[in-house]
Amino acid sequence: MCGIVGAIAERNVSGILLEGLRRLEYRGYDSAGIALLNDSGEKIKDLKTVGQVKKLIKSASKAKLRGALGIAHTRWATHGKPTVSNAHPHNSQKQIAIVHNGIIENHEVLRDKLIEDGYVFKTQTDSETIAHLIHRARDHGKRSLLEATKRAIKKLQGAYGICVIDNTEPDQIVVARSGSPLVIGVGIGENFVASDPLALGQVTDRFIYLEEGDVARITLDDIEVWHGTRKVNRKVTKVQARSKDAEKGEFKHFMLKEIHEQPRAIKDTLDGRISDKKVFEQAFGVNASAVFDKAKSIQVVACGTSFHAGQVAKYWLESVARIPCQVDIASDYRYRDIIVRPDTLFVTISQSGETADTIAALRYAKKQKYLASLAICNVATSSLVRESDFCALTMAGQEIGVASTKAFTTQLVVLLLLSIVLARRTSLKASEEARLVKQIAKLPKLIEKTLTLSKEIKRISRQFSDKEHSLFLGRGIEYPIAKEGALKLKEISYIHAEAYPAGELKHGPLALVDSKMPVIAVAPNNDLLSKLKANLSEVSARGGKLYVFADESIKFESDRSCKVINVPNCPDILDPIVFTVPLQLLSYHVAMMKGTDVDHPRNLAKSVTVE
Repeated sequence: MCGIVGAIAERNVSGILLEGLRRLEYRGYDSAGIALLNDSGEKIKDLKTVGQVKKLIKSASKAKLRGALGIAHTRWATHGKPTVSNAHPHNSQKQIAIVHNGIIENHEVLRDKLIEDGYVFKTQTDSETIAHLIHRARDHGKRSLLEATKRAIKKLQGAYGICVIDNTEPDQIVVARSGSPLVIGVGIGENFVASDPLALGQVTDRFIYLEEGDVARITLDDIEVWHGTRKVNRKVTKVQARSKDAEKGEFKHFMLKEIHEQPRAIKDTLDGRISDKKVFEQAFGVNASAVFDKAKSIQVVACGTSFHAGQVAKYWLESVARIPCQVDIASDYRYRDIIVRPDTLFVTISQSGETADTIAALRYAKKQKYLASLAICNVATSSLVRESDFCALTMAGQEIGVASTKAFTTQLVVLLLLSIVLARRTSLKASEEARLVKQIAKLPKLIEKTLTLSKEIKRISRQFSDKEHSLFLGRGIEYPIAKEGALKLKEISYIHAEAYPAGELKHGPLALVDSKMPVIAVAPNNDLLSKLKANLSEVSARGGKLYVFADESIKFESDRSCKVINVPNCPDILDPIVFTVPLQLLSYHVAMMKGTDVDHPRNLAKSVTVE
């Protein structure tokens, strides 16, 4: 999940590369580095730092690095600790320099063979093997950089997006992609490459999205793409990036900004998909209706926060649409013997559309007898979208904060619309659909109202500052929301947080309850409320400290053992979306109290492009 940037131009590209890294820092920030061919094109000069990109930018300013061709990298460590020596770019014989995103699974075997051939390794990374493999394949200049790269990658097992430069061929960058995203930015008399178009929004709005197995040679005036032995044409796509998404504006952190962007993101996701009476199923794709007509069950696959969205969707699909639904974690899905029900729709959920495990699950599913594949994703040009039969895009805009917020709630919105569309084919009457759609249309305003709880939640967050553990409770459809709340808290505050179905308290977790461990509960006004209240009484009776996010219509009373935060009343079907927001705010404010780096939580990255 590292970030890659490359550039070739008739001007100094160091600023372009560093700005690209700054925009890609959500992909990893353990270390950063840059390599440039000097103005004469004879030597590769590099600079590396440990930590966030801003350190590299500061060091590069002092070093006054220049060059018209270069590559850069921001790292999320997999093999080898975050050190200067392990930072990319890696070089071989001071001739070849590479940056790499992915994991080379057979790097130990390759390393041993390269050592036998006389190559000296200076790092503990799997990536360094790529540099030496390409150098060896050059065979003292008998093969071009392009041919040497093609030859070297045949030996790699795993996932990679790589950029290569060579001081003996100073007029080009060679790139290759397998399992890790790469895009080529198309300029006029200059060209670029990156892991994400966001990195290049300051220099171009035209991109070529490389496909699996593509290798490309990039020069000032030309882009050649090869797939195997064939030279291929890949279309140029115009992408209008919203520059505001990459800036914090008035907010201290991207996460807080993105929490407050949810009303707009949800409105954008709903626009054009609903009328005042119905959901437009055409929004899911031209051929969606025919597929939906045949769908008799749903298989959902996702990771992390998106997995929680899938778990919520299971309740909607089964209660509203009356369609059985199975939800699996993507990283495990393809490693078990699955049984595919006839006429099952395969649904993947991903913010980036580049999550390695989810893409691998999709490719595995394609070999099974699924009806079709539907991707719910925030990036229209992602691998997941391109490889699925059809898609439903969330309109969250670029999400920079590592802890997902607006991407999650917009996923829930799309999944709710999907449930309604499928419900038409079972038992949903037009009058009931109209009622539901009317409720959904009010969702942006409901979220705006919920966001006003931020100051109150900030006040109670002080009581979490010295805590090491916490327990989140929910019943029914709110249990996945409790899991999402727990995930957010541990992601950015580093407080150990566990979510549990409230009805299961007495089967074990109640033993953990004492005055030192806060218990956070989600309490909408639904059919399970009385059951939940009984569970909360069990906590109070054992001296636990409760924090209850309750629908304001319940009239929950605060006391010494229970702090109640009243959440705006909302229809039952919207509860999971609305109650997500105060839990996001809680995790943010607790992290602020603890002084953690909210946007850059330790050991994590935004887009998980490695298995």
